[in-house]
Amino acid sequence: MTLRAELPTSVGANLIDNASTDPRSLDPLKTAVGVYVTVHGHFYQPPRENPYLNAIERQPGAAPFHDWNERIHHECYRPNAFARILNEHGEVVGIENNFEYMSFNIGPTLMSWLQNYDVDVYQRIIEADRKSSERLNGHGNAIAQVYNHIIMPLASERDKYSQIRWGKADFRSRFGRDTEGMWLAEAAVDYATLEALVNEGIRFIILAPSQAERCRPIPTHDETLEEWHEVGGNQIDPTRPYRCYLPDSENTNSQRRYIDIFFYDGPISRDMGFSDVVYNSNHFAGRVGAAVRGDRRQSQVISVATDGETFGHHKKGTEKTLAYAFTQEFPRWGWTVTNYAHYLSLNTPTWEVELKPVTAWSCAHGVDRWQDDCGCGGAPDWHLKWRRPLRDSLNWLRDRLVEVYQEQGSKYFSDPWKARDEYVEVLLDRSPSNIYSFLNRHQKHKLQASEQVDALRLLEMQRHSLLMFTSCGWFFEELSRPEGTQILRYAARAMELAAEVAGVQLEKGFLQLLELAPTNIESFKTGAEVYRQLVLPSQISFKEVAAHYAITSLFNGHQPVEKWSGLTDKNNQDSQLHHKQIYCYTASELDHQLQRLGSITLAIGHLKLVSEVTWESQQVAFAVLHLGGWDFHCCIQPFEGKRSYTQLKDKLLTALQQGSAAHTILVMTQLFGEESFNLQNLFAEERHRLMRLLSQETLSRVDQLYTQTYRDNYGVLMAFHRDGLEAPKELQAAAEIALEYRCMMTLRSLEQDIEESQLSWNHLVELEAIANEAKHLHCNLNLPEGKQILERLSLRLLWQLLYDAKGSFEFQIQRLERLIEVEEHLSLGISLERSQELYFNCLHAEILPKTIAEILNDSDKSQLRQLLKLGRKLKVDVSYWVSKLG
Repeated sequence: MTLRAELPTSVGANLIDNASTDPRSLDPLKTAVGVYVTVHGHFYQPPRENPYLNAIERQPGAAPFHDWNERIHHECYRPNAFARILNEHGEVVGIENNFEYMSFNIGPTLMSWLQNYDVDVYQRIIEADRKSSERLNGHGNAIAQVYNHIIMPLASERDKYSQIRWGKADFRSRFGRDTEGMWLAEAAVDYATLEALVNEGIRFIILAPSQAERCRPIPTHDETLEEWHEVGGNQIDPTRPYRCYLPDSENTNSQRRYIDIFFYDGPISRDMGFSDVVYNSNHFAGRVGAAVRGDRRQSQVISVATDGETFGHHKKGTEKTLAYAFTQEFPRWGWTVTNYAHYLSLNTPTWEVELKPVTAWSCAHGVDRWQDDCGCGGAPDWHLKWRRPLRDSLNWLRDRLVEVYQEQGSKYFSDPWKARDEYVEVLLDRSPSNIYSFLNRHQKHKLQASEQVDALRLLEMQRHSLLMFTSCGWFFEELSRPEGTQILRYAARAMELAAEVAGVQLEKGFLQLLELAPTNIESFKTGAEVYRQLVLPSQISFKEVAAHYAITSLFNGHQPVEKWSGLTDKNNQDSQLHHKQIYCYTASELDHQLQRLGSITLAIGHLKLVSEVTWESQQVAFAVLHLGGWDFHCCIQPFEGKRSYTQLKDKLLTALQQGSAAHTILVMTQLFGEESFNLQNLFAEERHRLMRLLSQETLSRVDQLYTQTYRDNYGVLMAFHRDGLEAPKELQAAAEIALEYRCMMTLRSLEQDIEESQLSWNHLVELEAIANEAKHLHCNLNLPEGKQILERLSLRLLWQLLYDAKGSFEFQIQRLERLIEVEEHLSLGISLERSQELYFNCLHAEILPKTIAEILNDSDKSQLRQLLKLGRKLKVDVSYWVSKLG
């Protein structure tokens, strides 16, 4: 990444020969001259949210991260927003925002997740678009995407327009401007899609070279039409933009409707995804340079495109290659880094193109990958016969849902389909005031509370109808994969909402069609069984939400979260209640009574639940009996009035006083019925939290037992290691568990000390001792929580040092240096990236500019020397300033 290839003579000389003026006198940002490079990243993750909770639940396959979004963010999105440029010693020379240089689209569902998960990265992406717009004459790097990645040629006309409109609206709300281009899911396109894009004001799209059929120069004035050049075999020249006229346009060019198209360079783009070219910026630049045409044109663009996740997720560390190429390699070759909108503003297309009828970038059979057994994406000995029945099932369901929406929506909305197209405004902001505003604009008449609920149910039904066509459901080799299961969950939720609003039962007909979808897994056989086994059990009702609240109420110290949901009228007495958020539900506790008798605990309560998505609400009564350990018995029923609820409480409390758990459960069954809930029915996140909580006492005893074993046998264990013998696994395990326990106790104490501004030296000494013992005894400490604590502490201490110092500078910096050394000795795989970013930014933005004069005047430099020494510990290149200090 530190060397550049020799500049080919064709890159510079041939372009210069054709320029009407000396190109060196022209500004390539304002005049088309020379070679331009555009690298487009398509950043996207399939929606993974539970349709009932509007949240992603833990995905074990993404471990050690919570879910795949989080894992890929750690490997790709954040590294690209803070891409390192390193010297030969592995020290940071620069931190670049790759989004500032690359053309990109980020799926709206992914951007929503980023906004909630890592606002720093989200803001870096927004800032990158703004900065690129300032650099490129008002043309930002970001472009929109069809909303939830559906295959546009397979979508109904109405769905095509909703996808485009939702994508545009989402883009405008985030980037503060209208998009000029749009990324099509899988680059799938047909002329009906082009017409919808043109009608919605989209100026350009990006396609694969294989999607072009033929091209020719656009005639000017009275010139005769030139013959078409057949380019169907990937032969189109990707170094220029093309104009694609709609077939039904007028004959005169000035009147014909069109959209402009960039075709990415197929071989280079393929190499980016499937070879090692992006592991070295020198090789990458050389590969790009080889694509420059030596045909004496004044300017040309080398356009490449790939999945954005290539950089960092699929190919580890390649975000660094990209950063160095953008800021060092490409400029050395004399190339201008640009985006499609900017290049189009300098180069009106002079060629027109016709496309093949229906195509996509990842299927050689048109769009059959998303509807037929075409072989694309298959696995050895596995068939793809399920694809067509799945498509047919969902198409049938979509059409039935359209009928429900049209009939029921006409009761509430002045224009139901306009309301659906603008429902994206609610998805972007679910605040009660915004939802009220939306309903007021679209309501046919003043909607009553129950009508508001049904109106929102209908819109959610349509949202899930769109989500169930997300392309990922067909992309892979098997229907029962998480992607296929996810789109069936959306279908299930849509059918449930249709039943709630209109009483229409669609599930039976849908399952009959899914029976025709054969799977490759013997335990499922058909898509209908996938639905029964993987989708139906995941459905959630108000009862499950109430049971979740009831069981967790035993462990929260009974201190409900104070939060006004705003979902009820401000004059309603509910506005005075305490509220607790359970994903997209607000739980208002109207009554709660806790009674303990020995090891048995009984909680009885009255709860109001409100969905923040549909505004539907329900009041329930609950009783939960904790028999100790993992044993819970919880019952739920609709609230039937205060009198009935009071009687229920009296009977349960009387039963508990007899001291018999069996009798109490019998009374609960008599009052509530046979249905009951237990720990397994809790939502995964809370269930795991309670499992850890319930295990704490046992684990603490085990830790103490292993610690005693370790202490009693320390000398024996040391003797084995001293003589190079394999230690008994029982003693080795005891040592690792004991040291991990001791380390965690020390880290928690250290964190508490720093929060209280204590000295913490003793805890640092203890951590050093633990690290030494672990080293001598060959113990591998596995402490994910400890790793997180150390990362937090490093960042916090650095922040205090740079911006909020308390106490002497020497003390602050010594403590931080000591902590970093301890982190290294513990070998926990600590990431100091955020500390590194904070230091680098402060060094270049605040510290060095303020100290240049001091350096030149030879004033006291002790603090600066200490800061530079700290930079070395953080692996930041400070050699220039160290040399200045002498």
